[in-house]
Amino acid sequence: MRVAYICADAGIPVFGQKGCSIHVQEVIRALQKQGCEVDLFATRIGGIAPADLANVVVHQLPAIPKVEKEIREQVALGINYNLRLDLQKLGNFHLIYERYSLWSYSAMEFAKEKGIPGLLEVNSPLIAEQAKHRGLIDFDNAEKVAHRVFQAATALIAVSEEVKNYLLNYVDSSKVYVIPNGVNPERFSKIKNYTKSETFTVGFVGTLKPWHGLPILTEAFVQLHQKVPQSRLLIVGDGPEREHLEVELSTRGLDAYTQFTGAVNPDQVPGLLAAMDVAVAPYPAQADFYFSPLKVYEYMAAGLPVVASKIGQLVDLIEPVVNGILCPPGDAIALAEALEKLWRSPQLRHSLGQAARQKVMQNHTWDAIAQQILQIAKVRR
Repeated sequence: MRVAYICADAGIPVFGQKGCSIHVQEVIRALQKQGCEVDLFATRIGGIAPADLANVVVHQLPAIPKVEKEIREQVALGINYNLRLDLQKLGNFHLIYERYSLWSYSAMEFAKEKGIPGLLEVNSPLIAEQAKHRGLIDFDNAEKVAHRVFQAATALIAVSEEVKNYLLNYVDSSKVYVIPNGVNPERFSKIKNYTKSETFTVGFVGTLKPWHGLPILTEAFVQLHQKVPQSRLLIVGDGPEREHLEVELSTRGLDAYTQFTGAVNPDQVPGLLAAMDVAVAPYPAQADFYFSPLKVYEYMAAGLPVVASKIGQLVDLIEPVVNGILCPPGDAIALAEALEKLWRSPQLRHSLGQAARQKVMQNHTWDAIAQQILQIAKVRR
């Protein structure tokens, strides 16, 4: 099967280090394992392809210049013309698979006109997200594009029930399939081995954005360190919250007990997870929590005990005190208490980590996701 994978989002460097970048790479990798020949169409490449994806044919879409938002939006809309020409020229695809981006619609319309499956993966309600966090000028056109692309797609793949509910504003439920994120077992073949250690390392992986609840983690770590002086904090990733976090931890006298790695390559993440004793996802309370947190699936694949907020998809993924611990969103005291509990019991850390790994390896691998994608394409053909 010949597959065209489309990512027209200028915010996603497809061969970069972000969670969304890893998501793109893993879906392509898993489709290849299913015997697919994948062509990648992307606005932003972001680096050199990993060695095992070097055989992917990459088609560079026009870059979006760093100018005023209004002009950027118009340039992004214009890419539809180029994308359609590329698809028309190359032709002979059996499946068009696209990661939904704010201004892209031509790939799904091309698939519909050619009578081939067009699957659109939707990771978030992008219009609201863009307006809230990055700024959106042409709201009306963004809505028109959403209606256009959702209607044209053969099927929509939502990463969470919350995203599905959003999509029901545009299409019938029979058109939407929920497929949460997953893990690549090959990346996490070496799992955490709990041995006696002088330190207790609390870890976080991800882009340091406001909605990840890092101030909650900071406050919880302050409380934990007062009771467990040998505790350490390892923050893997970079982002706009980093400077504030560094200042806060320094003010609290905890900078010597904290390590910021900055952005790292995906192949470094498993080793950094192995250096942690517990991993956290301290999301604050939010009415519109629609995420399928890739970090949590990877924590679990690494055999780590996870302490996460009791919110959204995490409620279904984590069974309390069986394969992880859930805390009320935004509750730094509860988070600190959960971390202290895990520090006191290496056996509990081990049992939770083992059960977590078993859960994701049985139910949430990218290979299984690729099989679901191809099955949907077959059914909806």
